[in-house]
Formats: sequence, structure tokens, C-alpha cells
Amino acid sequence: MPNGTHFVQLDLPIEKVWEFVSDINRWAPLAPGYIDHKIIDDHQSTWHFKGDVGKVQKKIGLKVNIIEWVAPTSVRFKLEGISENLEGSGYFQAEKITTERTNVTGCLSISAGGMMAPMINSVLKSVVPKTTIEFTESVANRLMKEKAVSK
Repeated sequence: MPNGTHFVQLDLPIEKVWEFVSDINRWAPLAPGYIDHKIIDDHQSTWHFKGDVGKVQKKIGLKVNIIEWVAPTSVRFKLEGISENLEGSGYFQAEKITTERTNVTGCLSISAGGMMAPMINSVLKSVVPKTTIEFTESVANRLMKEKAVSK
């Protein structure tokens, strides 16, 4: 399954990181290619993106099911394609280093099924790691901007 993991260290208390990642409305718009999202309940939402599949740009819809909220350290989720044969999972994991420093790891795995799976998965092998880096860095940058504004 194509996947990516990215790690950042933030000069923020773990509680500030948790305050941000525990609210999907704050981090969903930071996903690369984001179009929109809709919250269904505390554990389910739908997200829409513009995604590149080879040389073709396509609108992709995913059901996001939060399978674990563990304050203040992790959010884990499963992904399922709405109209595409896609499935995957991901997480944000926070680790307290000091009272003012936190390690944050973002992880994303996604794969395609069906007749086109071999071609799509070969593209996803390069896209998913880049997307994971962009998404994790976007969350980290937003957190640091909020820290600067709150001073």
C-alpha cells in the first residue's frame, strides 16, 4: 500500500497541538488539493479534493472515519473512496518532549483497487509520500502561525 510518514518538532506544548488536531474543521482545509469537507458526526466526515492521477486531474471524494481519539497524543482514521475504489488510513501522533516542545508525526496510506489498481497505485507510490509531507508541514505551519498571533 503506498504510504508516507513525516515528522516535525514544534516549539509548542502538546496541549496546543491537541487543541488543534482534535478539531477536524481546523486541519481538513490544510490537506493538499482541498475543496471542501462535511462533518457527519464526531467520528465521520466526507472530504473532497482535486487530485492528480498521472496527467489527469480528478475530483476525489473520501469518507474519513476517525477510529481513535486519544487526548493529547493521537488521532487515527480510516479512509474510503466515495466514488473511487480507494481505501487507506492515517494518523497524527504527538509526543511531549518538554513542556514547550512536541514531536508530531503524520502518516498516510492509501491504495486503489479494481482493474486500474496497478496503474493508479504506481502513481500513488510517489504522490502519497509528498502529500503526507505537505499535509504535515501545513498543519505544523498553521500551528506555529497561531502561536505567533497569540503572543
